[in-house]
Amino acid sequence: MVSLKLRAILFPFQMEPRREMLLQELGEMWDEIGETEEDRREMLHALEEDCLNVYRVKVAQVKQYRAQLQREIADSVAEVAAICATIGEPSTTVHIACSSLQSTGNLKEELGSITPELEEMRRRREERRRKFSEVTELINRIEQEMKPSKQLHLTMDNSDLTIRRLEELRAYLQDLQLEKDSRVRKMTELMGSLHSSSLVLGMDFRETNLHHDDEGDISDDAIARLVSEIGRLREIKRNRMQKLQDLLATMLDLWNLMDTPSEEQKRFQSVACNIAASEDEITERDALSMEFINNVEAEVVRLERLKECRMKDLVLKKYDELNEIRRRAHVPVENEDDAMMMFDAIDSDFRVCMTHCFADAKRSLILERLEVQISEAKDEEFSRKDVLEKMEKWQAALEEESWLEEYNRNENRYNVGKGTHLVLKRAEKARALVSKMPAMAEALITKVVAWEKERGAKFEYDGDGLLDMLEEYNNTRKEKEQERKRQRDQRRMLGQGTGESPVVRPPPKNIKNVTRTLSMGGSSTGGKKASASVSSRPSTPSFLKSPMSARRSDEGQMLLSRAVEEDDLL
Repeated sequence: MVSLKLRAILFPFQMEPRREMLLQELGEMWDEIGETEEDRREMLHALEEDCLNVYRVKVAQVKQYRAQLQREIADSVAEVAAICATIGEPSTTVHIACSSLQSTGNLKEELGSITPELEEMRRRREERRRKFSEVTELINRIEQEMKPSKQLHLTMDNSDLTIRRLEELRAYLQDLQLEKDSRVRKMTELMGSLHSSSLVLGMDFRETNLHHDDEGDISDDAIARLVSEIGRLREIKRNRMQKLQDLLATMLDLWNLMDTPSEEQKRFQSVACNIAASEDEITERDALSMEFINNVEAEVVRLERLKECRMKDLVLKKYDELNEIRRRAHVPVENEDDAMMMFDAIDSDFRVCMTHCFADAKRSLILERLEVQISEAKDEEFSRKDVLEKMEKWQAALEEESWLEEYNRNENRYNVGKGTHLVLKRAEKARALVSKMPAMAEALITKVVAWEKERGAKFEYDGDGLLDMLEEYNNTRKEKEQERKRQRDQRRMLGQGTGESPVVRPPPKNIKNVTRTLSMGGSSTGGKKASASVSSRPSTPSFLKSPMSARRSDEGQMLLSRAVEEDDLL
């Protein structure tokens, strides 16, 4: 039988019936075998050692398992703490996890409580890594587009997955995206400018120095190449524009010189407006193409050849223009035969020398000199404008003075008839104007003296000095006044000697003829008496011998009225 002590050792708990049966069967076999008590004790002792060894092995295994659980718990807590530090979570998360461990009773429960927290933290770390990876990939891609030569790329730092670092990367990514958008807009503008310049120059875009891949490239090298190509096209555009404007200026001069009809000008009329245009204002397609410039150049060559054929007519036309300006300014006019003699001399030189360039140069020199003379004549005419206007009024007054003198010599001026009131009204206006003539002459002299002082030259009017003419007028006026005074004194002395009063003659029978004669400035006594009265008048001074003396009476009346009104204002 198994002792109670052995039972207590081997089976500390209540033994199952099967184990009890095994021990009973073992004792019966020992009894049957005849084992001694000593042998039985040794075998039981061996059995006890075997049981203890089994326990020891089991305890060792349990200790190892406990240590494993403790290690797993510690590793889980450390990993949670590391993940929190990596993703920037506050330390309260670790404290909460540790407090949950202390509240549990055994290791398995502790491990079971920390495992869900660890899985959650791992999930959040992977989510944060994914976000970092996306931002980092976008940054590297944009930097590669803008700076393909850059070898270093941004890598993700697994030790720093905080929100702060993620926001920094996102801010940097936003700056890169803004820079990329700016480069895309700049490339679009530059490409537009390049296409526009190519169209204006009539060039194919493939003729430029750009690569086919540059249209979508936003790198620094692509932008630099594009800017350089645009600069090259602009330089070509400026050179062609300068050439075209020079050709257009020559064309306009030739048009004006030869009075080219508008029908012939229509072909280049639209582009002629670009003669003063700036570089940015010329945007029409093929406006500066070589084909178009060659067409303009060919037209200029054609006009130059036409000018050579019409050179003599052009010279005569310019001489006529020059003489017309001088006639308006009352400056001595050159003889037209001199120009023809000069031109014939050039033609003779051409026939002798047989040098076409020599003749062309001489003819061009004549035209250039005429252009200079026309410009100088226009300036001269403008500078003499004030003096000529006053001279025109003064000449109108001279005509009225001459008419008034003839009217006063007519003995029938007071006869009543049809139209007499008009003649009397004109005589009244003429007297008013004649009374202002000394002041008009003084004002005219002042203007002439100022002009001569400013220009340093003598003011000539149709070849005569204007101051000399005015001086002659003043002397003649004084002589006339003295003659009138002498005649009045003589009549007064004759009247006192005879004691007779002036006889009033009866009016003539034909009043209409008298009135008509007075209005025409003549006499009613017929052609012989009229010629006699004209011959008895003093001779007309040289300053009255001008085209103004041929004016009609109605023009004289208009100038007279205007002069009276202006002088009244003065």
